[in-house]
Amino acid sequence: MYVVLTVSWVIFSGSTGYISLAPAAFFGVGIYSSALFGNELPLGIVIGIGGIASACLALLVGALTLRLKGIYFAIFTFGLVMLIAHLLLFWEINITGTRGRFVVLVDYNTIYYVMLAIMVVTLLTSFLIRRSKFGSALQSIGENEEAAVHIGINVTMFKVIAFAISAVFTGAVGAIMATRWTYIDPFIAFNPLYSFMPVLMAIFGGMGRLYGPVIGAAIFSYLEEFLITKFPYYYMLIFGIILLVAILYLPDGLVGLVQKLRRRITGGKYANTGR
Repeated sequence: MYVVLTVSWVIFSGSTGYISLAPAAFFGVGIYSSALFGNELPLGIVIGIGGIASACLALLVGALTLRLKGIYFAIFTFGLVMLIAHLLLFWEINITGTRGRFVVLVDYNTIYYVMLAIMVVTLLTSFLIRRSKFGSALQSIGENEEAAVHIGINVTMFKVIAFAISAVFTGAVGAIMATRWTYIDPFIAFNPLYSFMPVLMAIFGGMGRLYGPVIGAAIFSYLEEFLITKFPYYYMLIFGIILLVAILYLPDGLVGLVQKLRRRITGGKYANTGR
């Protein structure tokens, strides 16, 4: 799950430089898609609905807000998570007279293989985007957006499309992940943790290579379980400290650190041999 969330976040934010805190919104839409349609439709269609609904939300939000830059965009996307959660809570309590919904359970083997398939498709999509003209356009936006405009790139369109692509996988993984839980409500589905964890994992692993976010997600998945078990009241504080340290001392993540060490070792060998 975290690999999909992190890699899909990097598809948009890693290339364009826009820090999105909206993954929890798309993840929650996928969860509620599973809760609403899980009783009536096959699992594959429900997952598709979760992905498409999240992409539609991303298209709408992106078209309206991707002209914002920097901290303003990050704040708006995080506000979107809180807005949807509170609107849903208001609707359930005041209109339907309930809070939350039950989710149809699926056996763990099915969840595992579906999640694995989504992860493979996410990684393949990220790989193809990185090697495509579309990916080059996104990279140019991240390096210098004004220069990208001057060379004829429709930056708004490219940003919105990338935003929607990242949302598809986030919504799909939310739809299948919901089947692990018996009950969900707005604050379970739209938990801000699912917005911050992909950012932390991507920064820690490094976004320069495709495997960087995968490494970051793998390490922090186990670290989260350990900290929640051992330090349930302080684990978010510890995560925050790790994030600050990673930003200050590992700006390129673990991947960048490994590359620096490799260059130093290689340079040392060349110095000793006279090359």
